[in-house]
Amino acid sequence: MPSTAKSAIVLLSGGLDSMVVAALAREAGYAVHALTIDYNQRHRVELESAARIAAHLGAAEHIVLPLDLTRFGGSALTSDIAVPKHGVDESGIPVTYVPARNTIFLSLCLGLAEARGAHDLFIGVNALDYSGYPDCRPEFIAAFETMANLATKAGVEGAQSGVKGFTIHTPLQHMTKAEIAREAHRLGLDAGMSWSCYDPTPDNKACGQCDACRLRAKGFADAGLPDPTIYA
Repeated sequence: MPSTAKSAIVLLSGGLDSMVVAALAREAGYAVHALTIDYNQRHRVELESAARIAAHLGAAEHIVLPLDLTRFGGSALTSDIAVPKHGVDESGIPVTYVPARNTIFLSLCLGLAEARGAHDLFIGVNALDYSGYPDCRPEFIAAFETMANLATKAGVEGAQSGVKGFTIHTPLQHMTKAEIAREAHRLGLDAGMSWSCYDPTPDNKACGQCDACRLRAKGFADAGLPDPTIYA
């Protein structure tokens, strides 16, 4: 059911970055259509965070789409591989990288955008404090945007008629975690609604030692803001 409203598709994982991006989209005047992928990830508690965030921001809709990537494996988040706890390693791509995850997820966002008549997609990728994931780089986003306008009916017909094509918005692309934490504060967001930890304890506390926890904690510390996360 296409909409004539100014709509944006927001990839909402439930993490701090995606929460801030969704709020920025709303601040920019978009009706937020949130898409969360339930890929049977190790840290499934983030799905609850995504639901809380979508409700808090008054999302026009929140779709939780099941896609069991444990059938593929190849990542500490989708198979029986230990999540590293020794500190952020910048020497290579970590085992928490999920094969082609952002390519897959953005493709799903693109399909939803075309179905809703939306031209704007928002994703919380970050090229600074990003743990080395190749699908968070600006080059990838630029390439995907080009592909989106070549591979869709809306993109092709839009080019022929001079109508705006698809735009991938990455407002956090060049921000540090501290800057993102400050932006959450400026937007009046409760950062405690979000979830970052890759390897939560059985009672759903953040482990405090995985890359995601370390980057999050450092971001709040560098920003001079209290970290609302409950660590084990």
